[in-house]
This record gives sequence, C-alpha cells and structure tokens, in this order.
Amino acid sequence: MNFTKPIIALATIFTLSGCSTSKNMQSKNTSTKTYAEISVKEGGKWNGRKYEGGTFKNINQLQVPENHTDHSFYIRYEGPGWESNKIGYRLYLDWRNAIDIFGKLTDEMVLPKVGQDGFDSYHNMDEWGADILKVGKGLGIGSIGRMVNNEMQHFKEVDATFAKVENFNNKSVVSIDYTGWKTNQQKTNLKSELSIFPDERYTKHTIQLSEALDGICSGIVNLYNLPMIQKGNDSNKWAYIATYGKQTLFDDNLGMALFYEVKDVEKVYQGPHDHLIQFKPTTQPIDFYFLGAWDKEVGGIKTEKEFFEYLDTLLNKLNTTNKLN
Repeated sequence: MNFTKPIIALATIFTLSGCSTSKNMQSKNTSTKTYAEISVKEGGKWNGRKYEGGTFKNINQLQVPENHTDHSFYIRYEGPGWESNKIGYRLYLDWRNAIDIFGKLTDEMVLPKVGQDGFDSYHNMDEWGADILKVGKGLGIGSIGRMVNNEMQHFKEVDATFAKVENFNNKSVVSIDYTGWKTNQQKTNLKSELSIFPDERYTKHTIQLSEALDGICSGIVNLYNLPMIQKGNDSNKWAYIATYGKQTLFDDNLGMALFYEVKDVEKVYQGPHDHLIQFKPTTQPIDFYFLGAWDKEVGGIKTEKEFFEYLDTLLNKLNTTNKLN
C-alpha cells in the first residue's frame, strides 16, 4: 500500500470489459468457492440523492458518485459483496461503512442473484439464505470507524471513495480507497483490503492510514447484549473477541469473532453499540481477521462449544504461523 502515488481523476464507473466477460469475474459454477462483485444501475437517472429507473450491471471498479448515500437505490445491496462457499458479506459503501452478513443455505455462489428481484428482498429468507445481521448504528463486523469523545465517527465526510473487486483462483478481494476521510477536524486517506478464501468463513482485513490517528476502531455489533468473550493476552501474538447466541434477524444462533495482533491494539472495550478493539496510531499496514458462523449454513457449527473450539483452532494457527491463509 502506497500513498505517494498521485490520485488520478476517474470516471464514475469503469467497465473493464463488461459484466460477465471480464477476466476478473468468475462464472457461476459449482466449482467456484469464492466470489466478489459490485453492481450498479445504468439506464436511469439521479433525482437528488435517489437513482430512479435503470437496471443493475456488474462492474469491476467504481468511483462513488458524490450524491450517493444510504438507500440511494443505485448500488445493488448498497455496496460490494464477497463470499466463500460458507458465508457472504457486504459493505455499505456510504457514510455508514458497516459490514453486514449474508447467511447461506447453500455452498454455491449466491451474490449474483441477491437483490435482483427487489432492492431489499434479501431481508426475506430465500432458498439461498438471507441478510441475517442487524447492524443498526454499529460497525457490523470488522469494519472501521473512529471513536471521538465516546462517539463513533463513521464516514460522513469523505472527499472521494473508490472501490474495486477482483476474483482469483485462491481468493476474492474487495479494495476500497477512501480519500480525505475527515473526523475530529483531521483528514486521512484510508486503504482497506478485504480478502476471502475457499472453504473458510473468515475475511482478512488489511487497513492502512496516511496519518497516525488515535481512536481507529473495529469490532462486533452488540445489539442483543451478548457477553464478549476475549482470549489471548500479552504473552500471545494474537487474540480474539467473540460473541455467540441468538443475534440474527431470524432468531438463529450466530457466532461472530475478530482476531487481532496484540501488538497492534491499544485497548479492548465496550462502545455505545459495539464490542471494540482500538488500534494504536500508526501509518503502517494492520492485518486482522473477522468471521461469522451461522448455525443454518451447510455443515455449520451448531453449538457454542463447537464455535469456540473452532476459534481456538484458528487462534492456535495464528500464534504458530502468524497468518490463516
């Protein structure tokens, strides 16, 4: 990640070689185990902050229009999505900047059909699954915010946001560049890279800021007042925070966890809406991992005991090899 390159003026939408024919877009087949996409409307028009008419088309890169906000009906399911054969995620590509979870009832790729038959139809359980996490005013899982005076600052003031998706044989990646994110009268550029891998639930999140700001956080939304379980201490390279219980929109059991390097984190605490980890100020890249485990997924984890055994296996691997992938 390098902030020394000049920012190049970009058109609003880049269609490298069309939707389904781009070399980075995977075809839908049963052998595909990861997939990332971003889809926007074309053929309609903006009316203030709402996009009216048009049909969705997949693209590989997007410079977010200045008038885009939450519920603009312009980006399908409101931002980029990425999935493995286990689970799916999406990021609200607007001021909220939260990450949501798609629970899957199949091990096939489902994102290309999510939201196609109605803007928020994914809130209803379908044959493929549904949006299962309520985010509210929180970060969702694994997204970024900044705590200032005990208030979480989202992305209400950003000069420009650029998103890109890429699909490879061994992973799928969503990259987002936020230019001029302003909080507490300070500006920074933030690079965010989200990678998902075959047969895995976790997403690797790499972030880098151009300014060493205090209060930069990630976490797990806490709308159901479930206890935060924390494991790992100063003698470990890695640690995690996690919750487990009925915390979905369908009253199902869901486990959520966030793994972090102990050296990168200043403190772990309870925020107004989330269980939080707060990173030490730095301009160096930071890697962490987050995951959801829904009890309805194919071959899914069914009990709290199984969930924490699974987390402990991942934690042991991190402390041994310093990576999961």
